[in-house]
Order: sequence, then C-alpha cells, then structure tokens
Amino acid sequence: MSSKLQVEMTVAADGPAVRVQGEVDLRTAPLLRERLLDWVNRSTGTVRVDLSQVPYMDSSGVGTMVFVKRETERAGRRIVLIGLQPRVRSVFEITHLDKFFTIMHSADEAAAK
Repeated sequence: MSSKLQVEMTVAADGPAVRVQGEVDLRTAPLLRERLLDWVNRSTGTVRVDLSQVPYMDSSGVGTMVFVKRETERAGRRIVLIGLQPRVRSVFEITHLDKFFTIMHSADEAAAK
C-alpha cells in the first residue's frame, strides 16, 4: 500500500537539501537510505531533509533516519529534519527521537539556525 517515494536533492549555499515525498516504509526505506547516504558522501555542510511531503513513516523509515544521522555525524556533519507532519512527528515523539534529532518546522527556520 506504499506510495512511490521521490527523493529530490539540491545544493544551496548553506549545504545540501533533500526533499522527500511519499510514504517511507519497509519497501521505500532502503531507497531513502541509499539516496541520503550518497548525498551525504557527495556534499558538504548541514544536511537538511524536508519531510513535509511524507504523510507516513514506519519503524523501518525511522531506523533509516537514525542510521543516516549516525553516518552523517561520523563524517563530522549534522542533519536537520524539516516539516514533519503530525503523524510522522508523533512517531519521533513516542520513541523520544525528537530529542535525538534536530527538528525544525520550516526550511526558513533551519536556515536561520
């Protein structure tokens, strides 16, 4: 029942921005992981991941984000999650990962930090 996942990457002056669209679940999480890690390895600066177009994320998606965060930090960088929809944000809050990740409401807020 998962929708097709789209991952669009752009480079801004303050680092890479990744826009994710669609559901992140067992089927789509491996693609997201591959694309994010590729982007982390090919870019510099803070990695901003816009999840405002992700209506649903299951535990495999959350696990993917944790793995990517650790790899990003291992590379001496940081990752910021942007625009979590209420359903996705609640998954991060229930698992207390909202304390583990830097989560911003908007790209403008992330750029100001």
